Amino acid sequence: MSGLNGNSPRNSPRKTFSPKNSPRKTNTTLKQLLLDSRNMTNFLDSETEEMLSLISYCSFTDPQESPSLQDLKRLKLIQLLSIIKTIIKPLDDQVLSPLFIMLSSNLFRPLPPPIHSAVSVLLDDDDLISNPTPSWPHLQIVYDIFLRIVSRTSVESLRIYIDHAFLLSLLTLFQSEDQRERDNLKNVFHRIYSKLTFYRPFMRKTMHDVFLHYVFETDQRHPGIGELLEIWGTIINGFSVPLKEEHKFFLNRVLVPLHKPKGMQVYHRQLAYCVSQFVQKEPELGEVVIRGILKYWPITNCQKEVLFIGELEELVETVDPQLYKELALPLCTKITKCLNSWNSQVAERALYVWNNEQFWKMLSQAMEEVFPVLVEGMEKNLQGHWSKSVRQLTGNVKGMLEALAPFLYSKCLLQLEIQEAGERIKEMRRKEIWEKIENAAMDKRTYCKCIS
Repeated sequence: MSGLNGNSPRNSPRKTFSPKNSPRKTNTTLKQLLLDSRNMTNFLDSETEEMLSLISYCSFTDPQESPSLQDLKRLKLIQLLSIIKTIIKPLDDQVLSPLFIMLSSNLFRPLPPPIHSAVSVLLDDDDLISNPTPSWPHLQIVYDIFLRIVSRTSVESLRIYIDHAFLLSLLTLFQSEDQRERDNLKNVFHRIYSKLTFYRPFMRKTMHDVFLHYVFETDQRHPGIGELLEIWGTIINGFSVPLKEEHKFFLNRVLVPLHKPKGMQVYHRQLAYCVSQFVQKEPELGEVVIRGILKYWPITNCQKEVLFIGELEELVETVDPQLYKELALPLCTKITKCLNSWNSQVAERALYVWNNEQFWKMLSQAMEEVFPVLVEGMEKNLQGHWSKSVRQLTGNVKGMLEALAPFLYSKCLLQLEIQEAGERIKEMRRKEIWEKIENAAMDKRTYCKCIS
C-alpha cells in the first residue's frame, strides 16, 4: 500500500521536473552556445585581421632595407606561418587574394645572370656551385607558406590565383643560383603539378621548352636543369604502359639530346634516372637511347666518357634482349675505343664493363662480328698502354675471351697479324715512293744548278 502514498518514487519532490524549470535550462544552454559562437566569430575576425595586417606588411620588398627591418619582416613571416599552420577553416578570398600578391612580390624578382658558363663547369660532385641568395632567410619562410597554401587550399580557389603567367614566373626561378631555393621551388612546383591536373599539359610543355632552349639555343649554364629532371622522374614514373607517342617524343627529342651539353655532369644522375624509367617501361626503347648516347659521345671530355660508360652498362641490363644482336657491334666498338684511351680512368671503367653478365650475353649474340674488334683492342693495350693497371685488367679480360671461344680468338689474332703485316708492307711501299719522289726532286734541282 506504500506505493500509493506520497512517499512513492513518482511523487518524490527530488525526481519531479516542473514545466517552469525546463525552459530555463534550455534558454541557458542556447545562450551559452550563442555566446560561444559570437566569441569564436570575434576570434576568427581578429585572426583574419591579424593575418591581413601581417600580409600587408610583408608584401613590400626593398633589397636595400636595413638588417633590422629584414629581421622584423622575417619575424612577421614566421608569425604568419604559425597562424596558417594552426587555422582550421579554409582561407577565403579575403585572405587568399592579398596572400598571393605577397607571395608574388617576394618570389618573382629579377635574378642575376649565371656566374659560370656551360663550358667552364667541370665539377667532381653532383652539386652545382651554389651562390647563396642574401634574402634567403625570409624567402625560406615564404616558400613554406606557399607550400602549405597549395596543400590546404581547394583546387577551385587555387585556379583563381595560379594561372599560366604565374607558372611561367615560377619556372623562371629555377635559374636561381641558390641550391636551397631550387629545392623548395621543386617541391612547390611538383605539388602544383600533382594537384592542378588541368595544368599538367602546359607545365610539361613549358619544361620541354626550357630543356630545348638550354640544349640548342644557348651556351649559358642553367642551374635548375637537375631539379626539373627530378620532377620529370616522378612524372615518368606515373606514366601508364603502353606509352603515348608524345612521351616517346620527349624521350627521343629532349632527354637524349640533353647528353650533348658540355656541363651535363651536374645533372647526369637525374637524366640517367629519367631515361632508365622509360626503358624499364618499354625495353625496346633502349635502342633509341643507346644509339643517341653513342651519337653524342664526347671526344675530349674524360669525365663525360666515364659517366656515359656507366649509363650504357645500366641500359644493357634493362634493354630488350632481342636487341642485343643489333646493338652488340656499335656498343662494343665504342667500349673498345674507350679501353684503348690514354686516360687510365676511362680505360679502366671500360674494362670493368666486362664484369657485367649482360655484356657477355650480348657478346654471345654477335661473336663473329664483335670478336675481331675486341681482339684488336686487347692486343693494342697489352703491347703499348702506359698504365700497368690497365694492362693487367686487359690481360684478365683477354683470358675470359679466350676461355669463351678459344678457336675464334686464335682466328681473330691470326687475322690481326696478317692485317698488321699488310699494313707494314703498305708503309714500306709508301716510304719507297716518297724516297723516289725526293730523289727525283734532288736530281732536278742539281740539273737546274748545272744549267745556270
